[in-house]
Amino acid sequence: MKFDIIYKKLAQIYKDQLCAVDKFKNPFKVLISCIISLRTKDEVTEISSNRLFKYASTPAEMLKLTPDEISKLIYPAGFYKRKGKQIFNISKILIEKYSGEVPDTIEELLTLPGVGRKTANLVLSAGFSKSAICVDTHVHRISNRLGLISTKTPEQTEYELMKILSKRYWKEINHLLVLHGKNTCTPVSPKCSQCILNNHCEKKDVKKSR
Repeated sequence: MKFDIIYKKLAQIYKDQLCAVDKFKNPFKVLISCIISLRTKDEVTEISSNRLFKYASTPAEMLKLTPDEISKLIYPAGFYKRKGKQIFNISKILIEKYSGEVPDTIEELLTLPGVGRKTANLVLSAGFSKSAICVDTHVHRISNRLGLISTKTPEQTEYELMKILSKRYWKEINHLLVLHGKNTCTPVSPKCSQCILNNHCEKKDVKKSR
């Protein structure tokens, strides 16, 4: 299958590299760092998350802070004030409804403030080591660009990839494609001449490349 080749080639380069969120194996830390990461660069996410976790690394500890204090700790993450309130409210719900534990089903995760399918699936895969495909802009763009699928939205991409990919790839596809998207397969003018997947890519909708 085409993705077997793609996986092997990407794994050669990125297998030992970690994205900011992937470094947190604890489900609560993965969840909170995912919230922080939205519209925020990876390096800022890591610094902001680590600063916050020095003060609070559990829902109970988080509730000892105010939303404003949380916001200041995660600054300069994008929308830090809104995220401070979301993190506080998530922690409160986890205490009141789940005895301080992060739920391990996508249905329950999606009920938490600010949690969409991308975040929920990343919590399941990175936090609980469950088979789940986390689709962000990189995964959506590159999967279509390669010609693996033809979809219009990240949610459609998630379901289509679930149909065609073996479960052994589900947890790692986000990790590999995010790193490849940041380094080589960029949204505008991708570095096709330098890409290890150049001979396996259909280059769909690529109008200009380097």
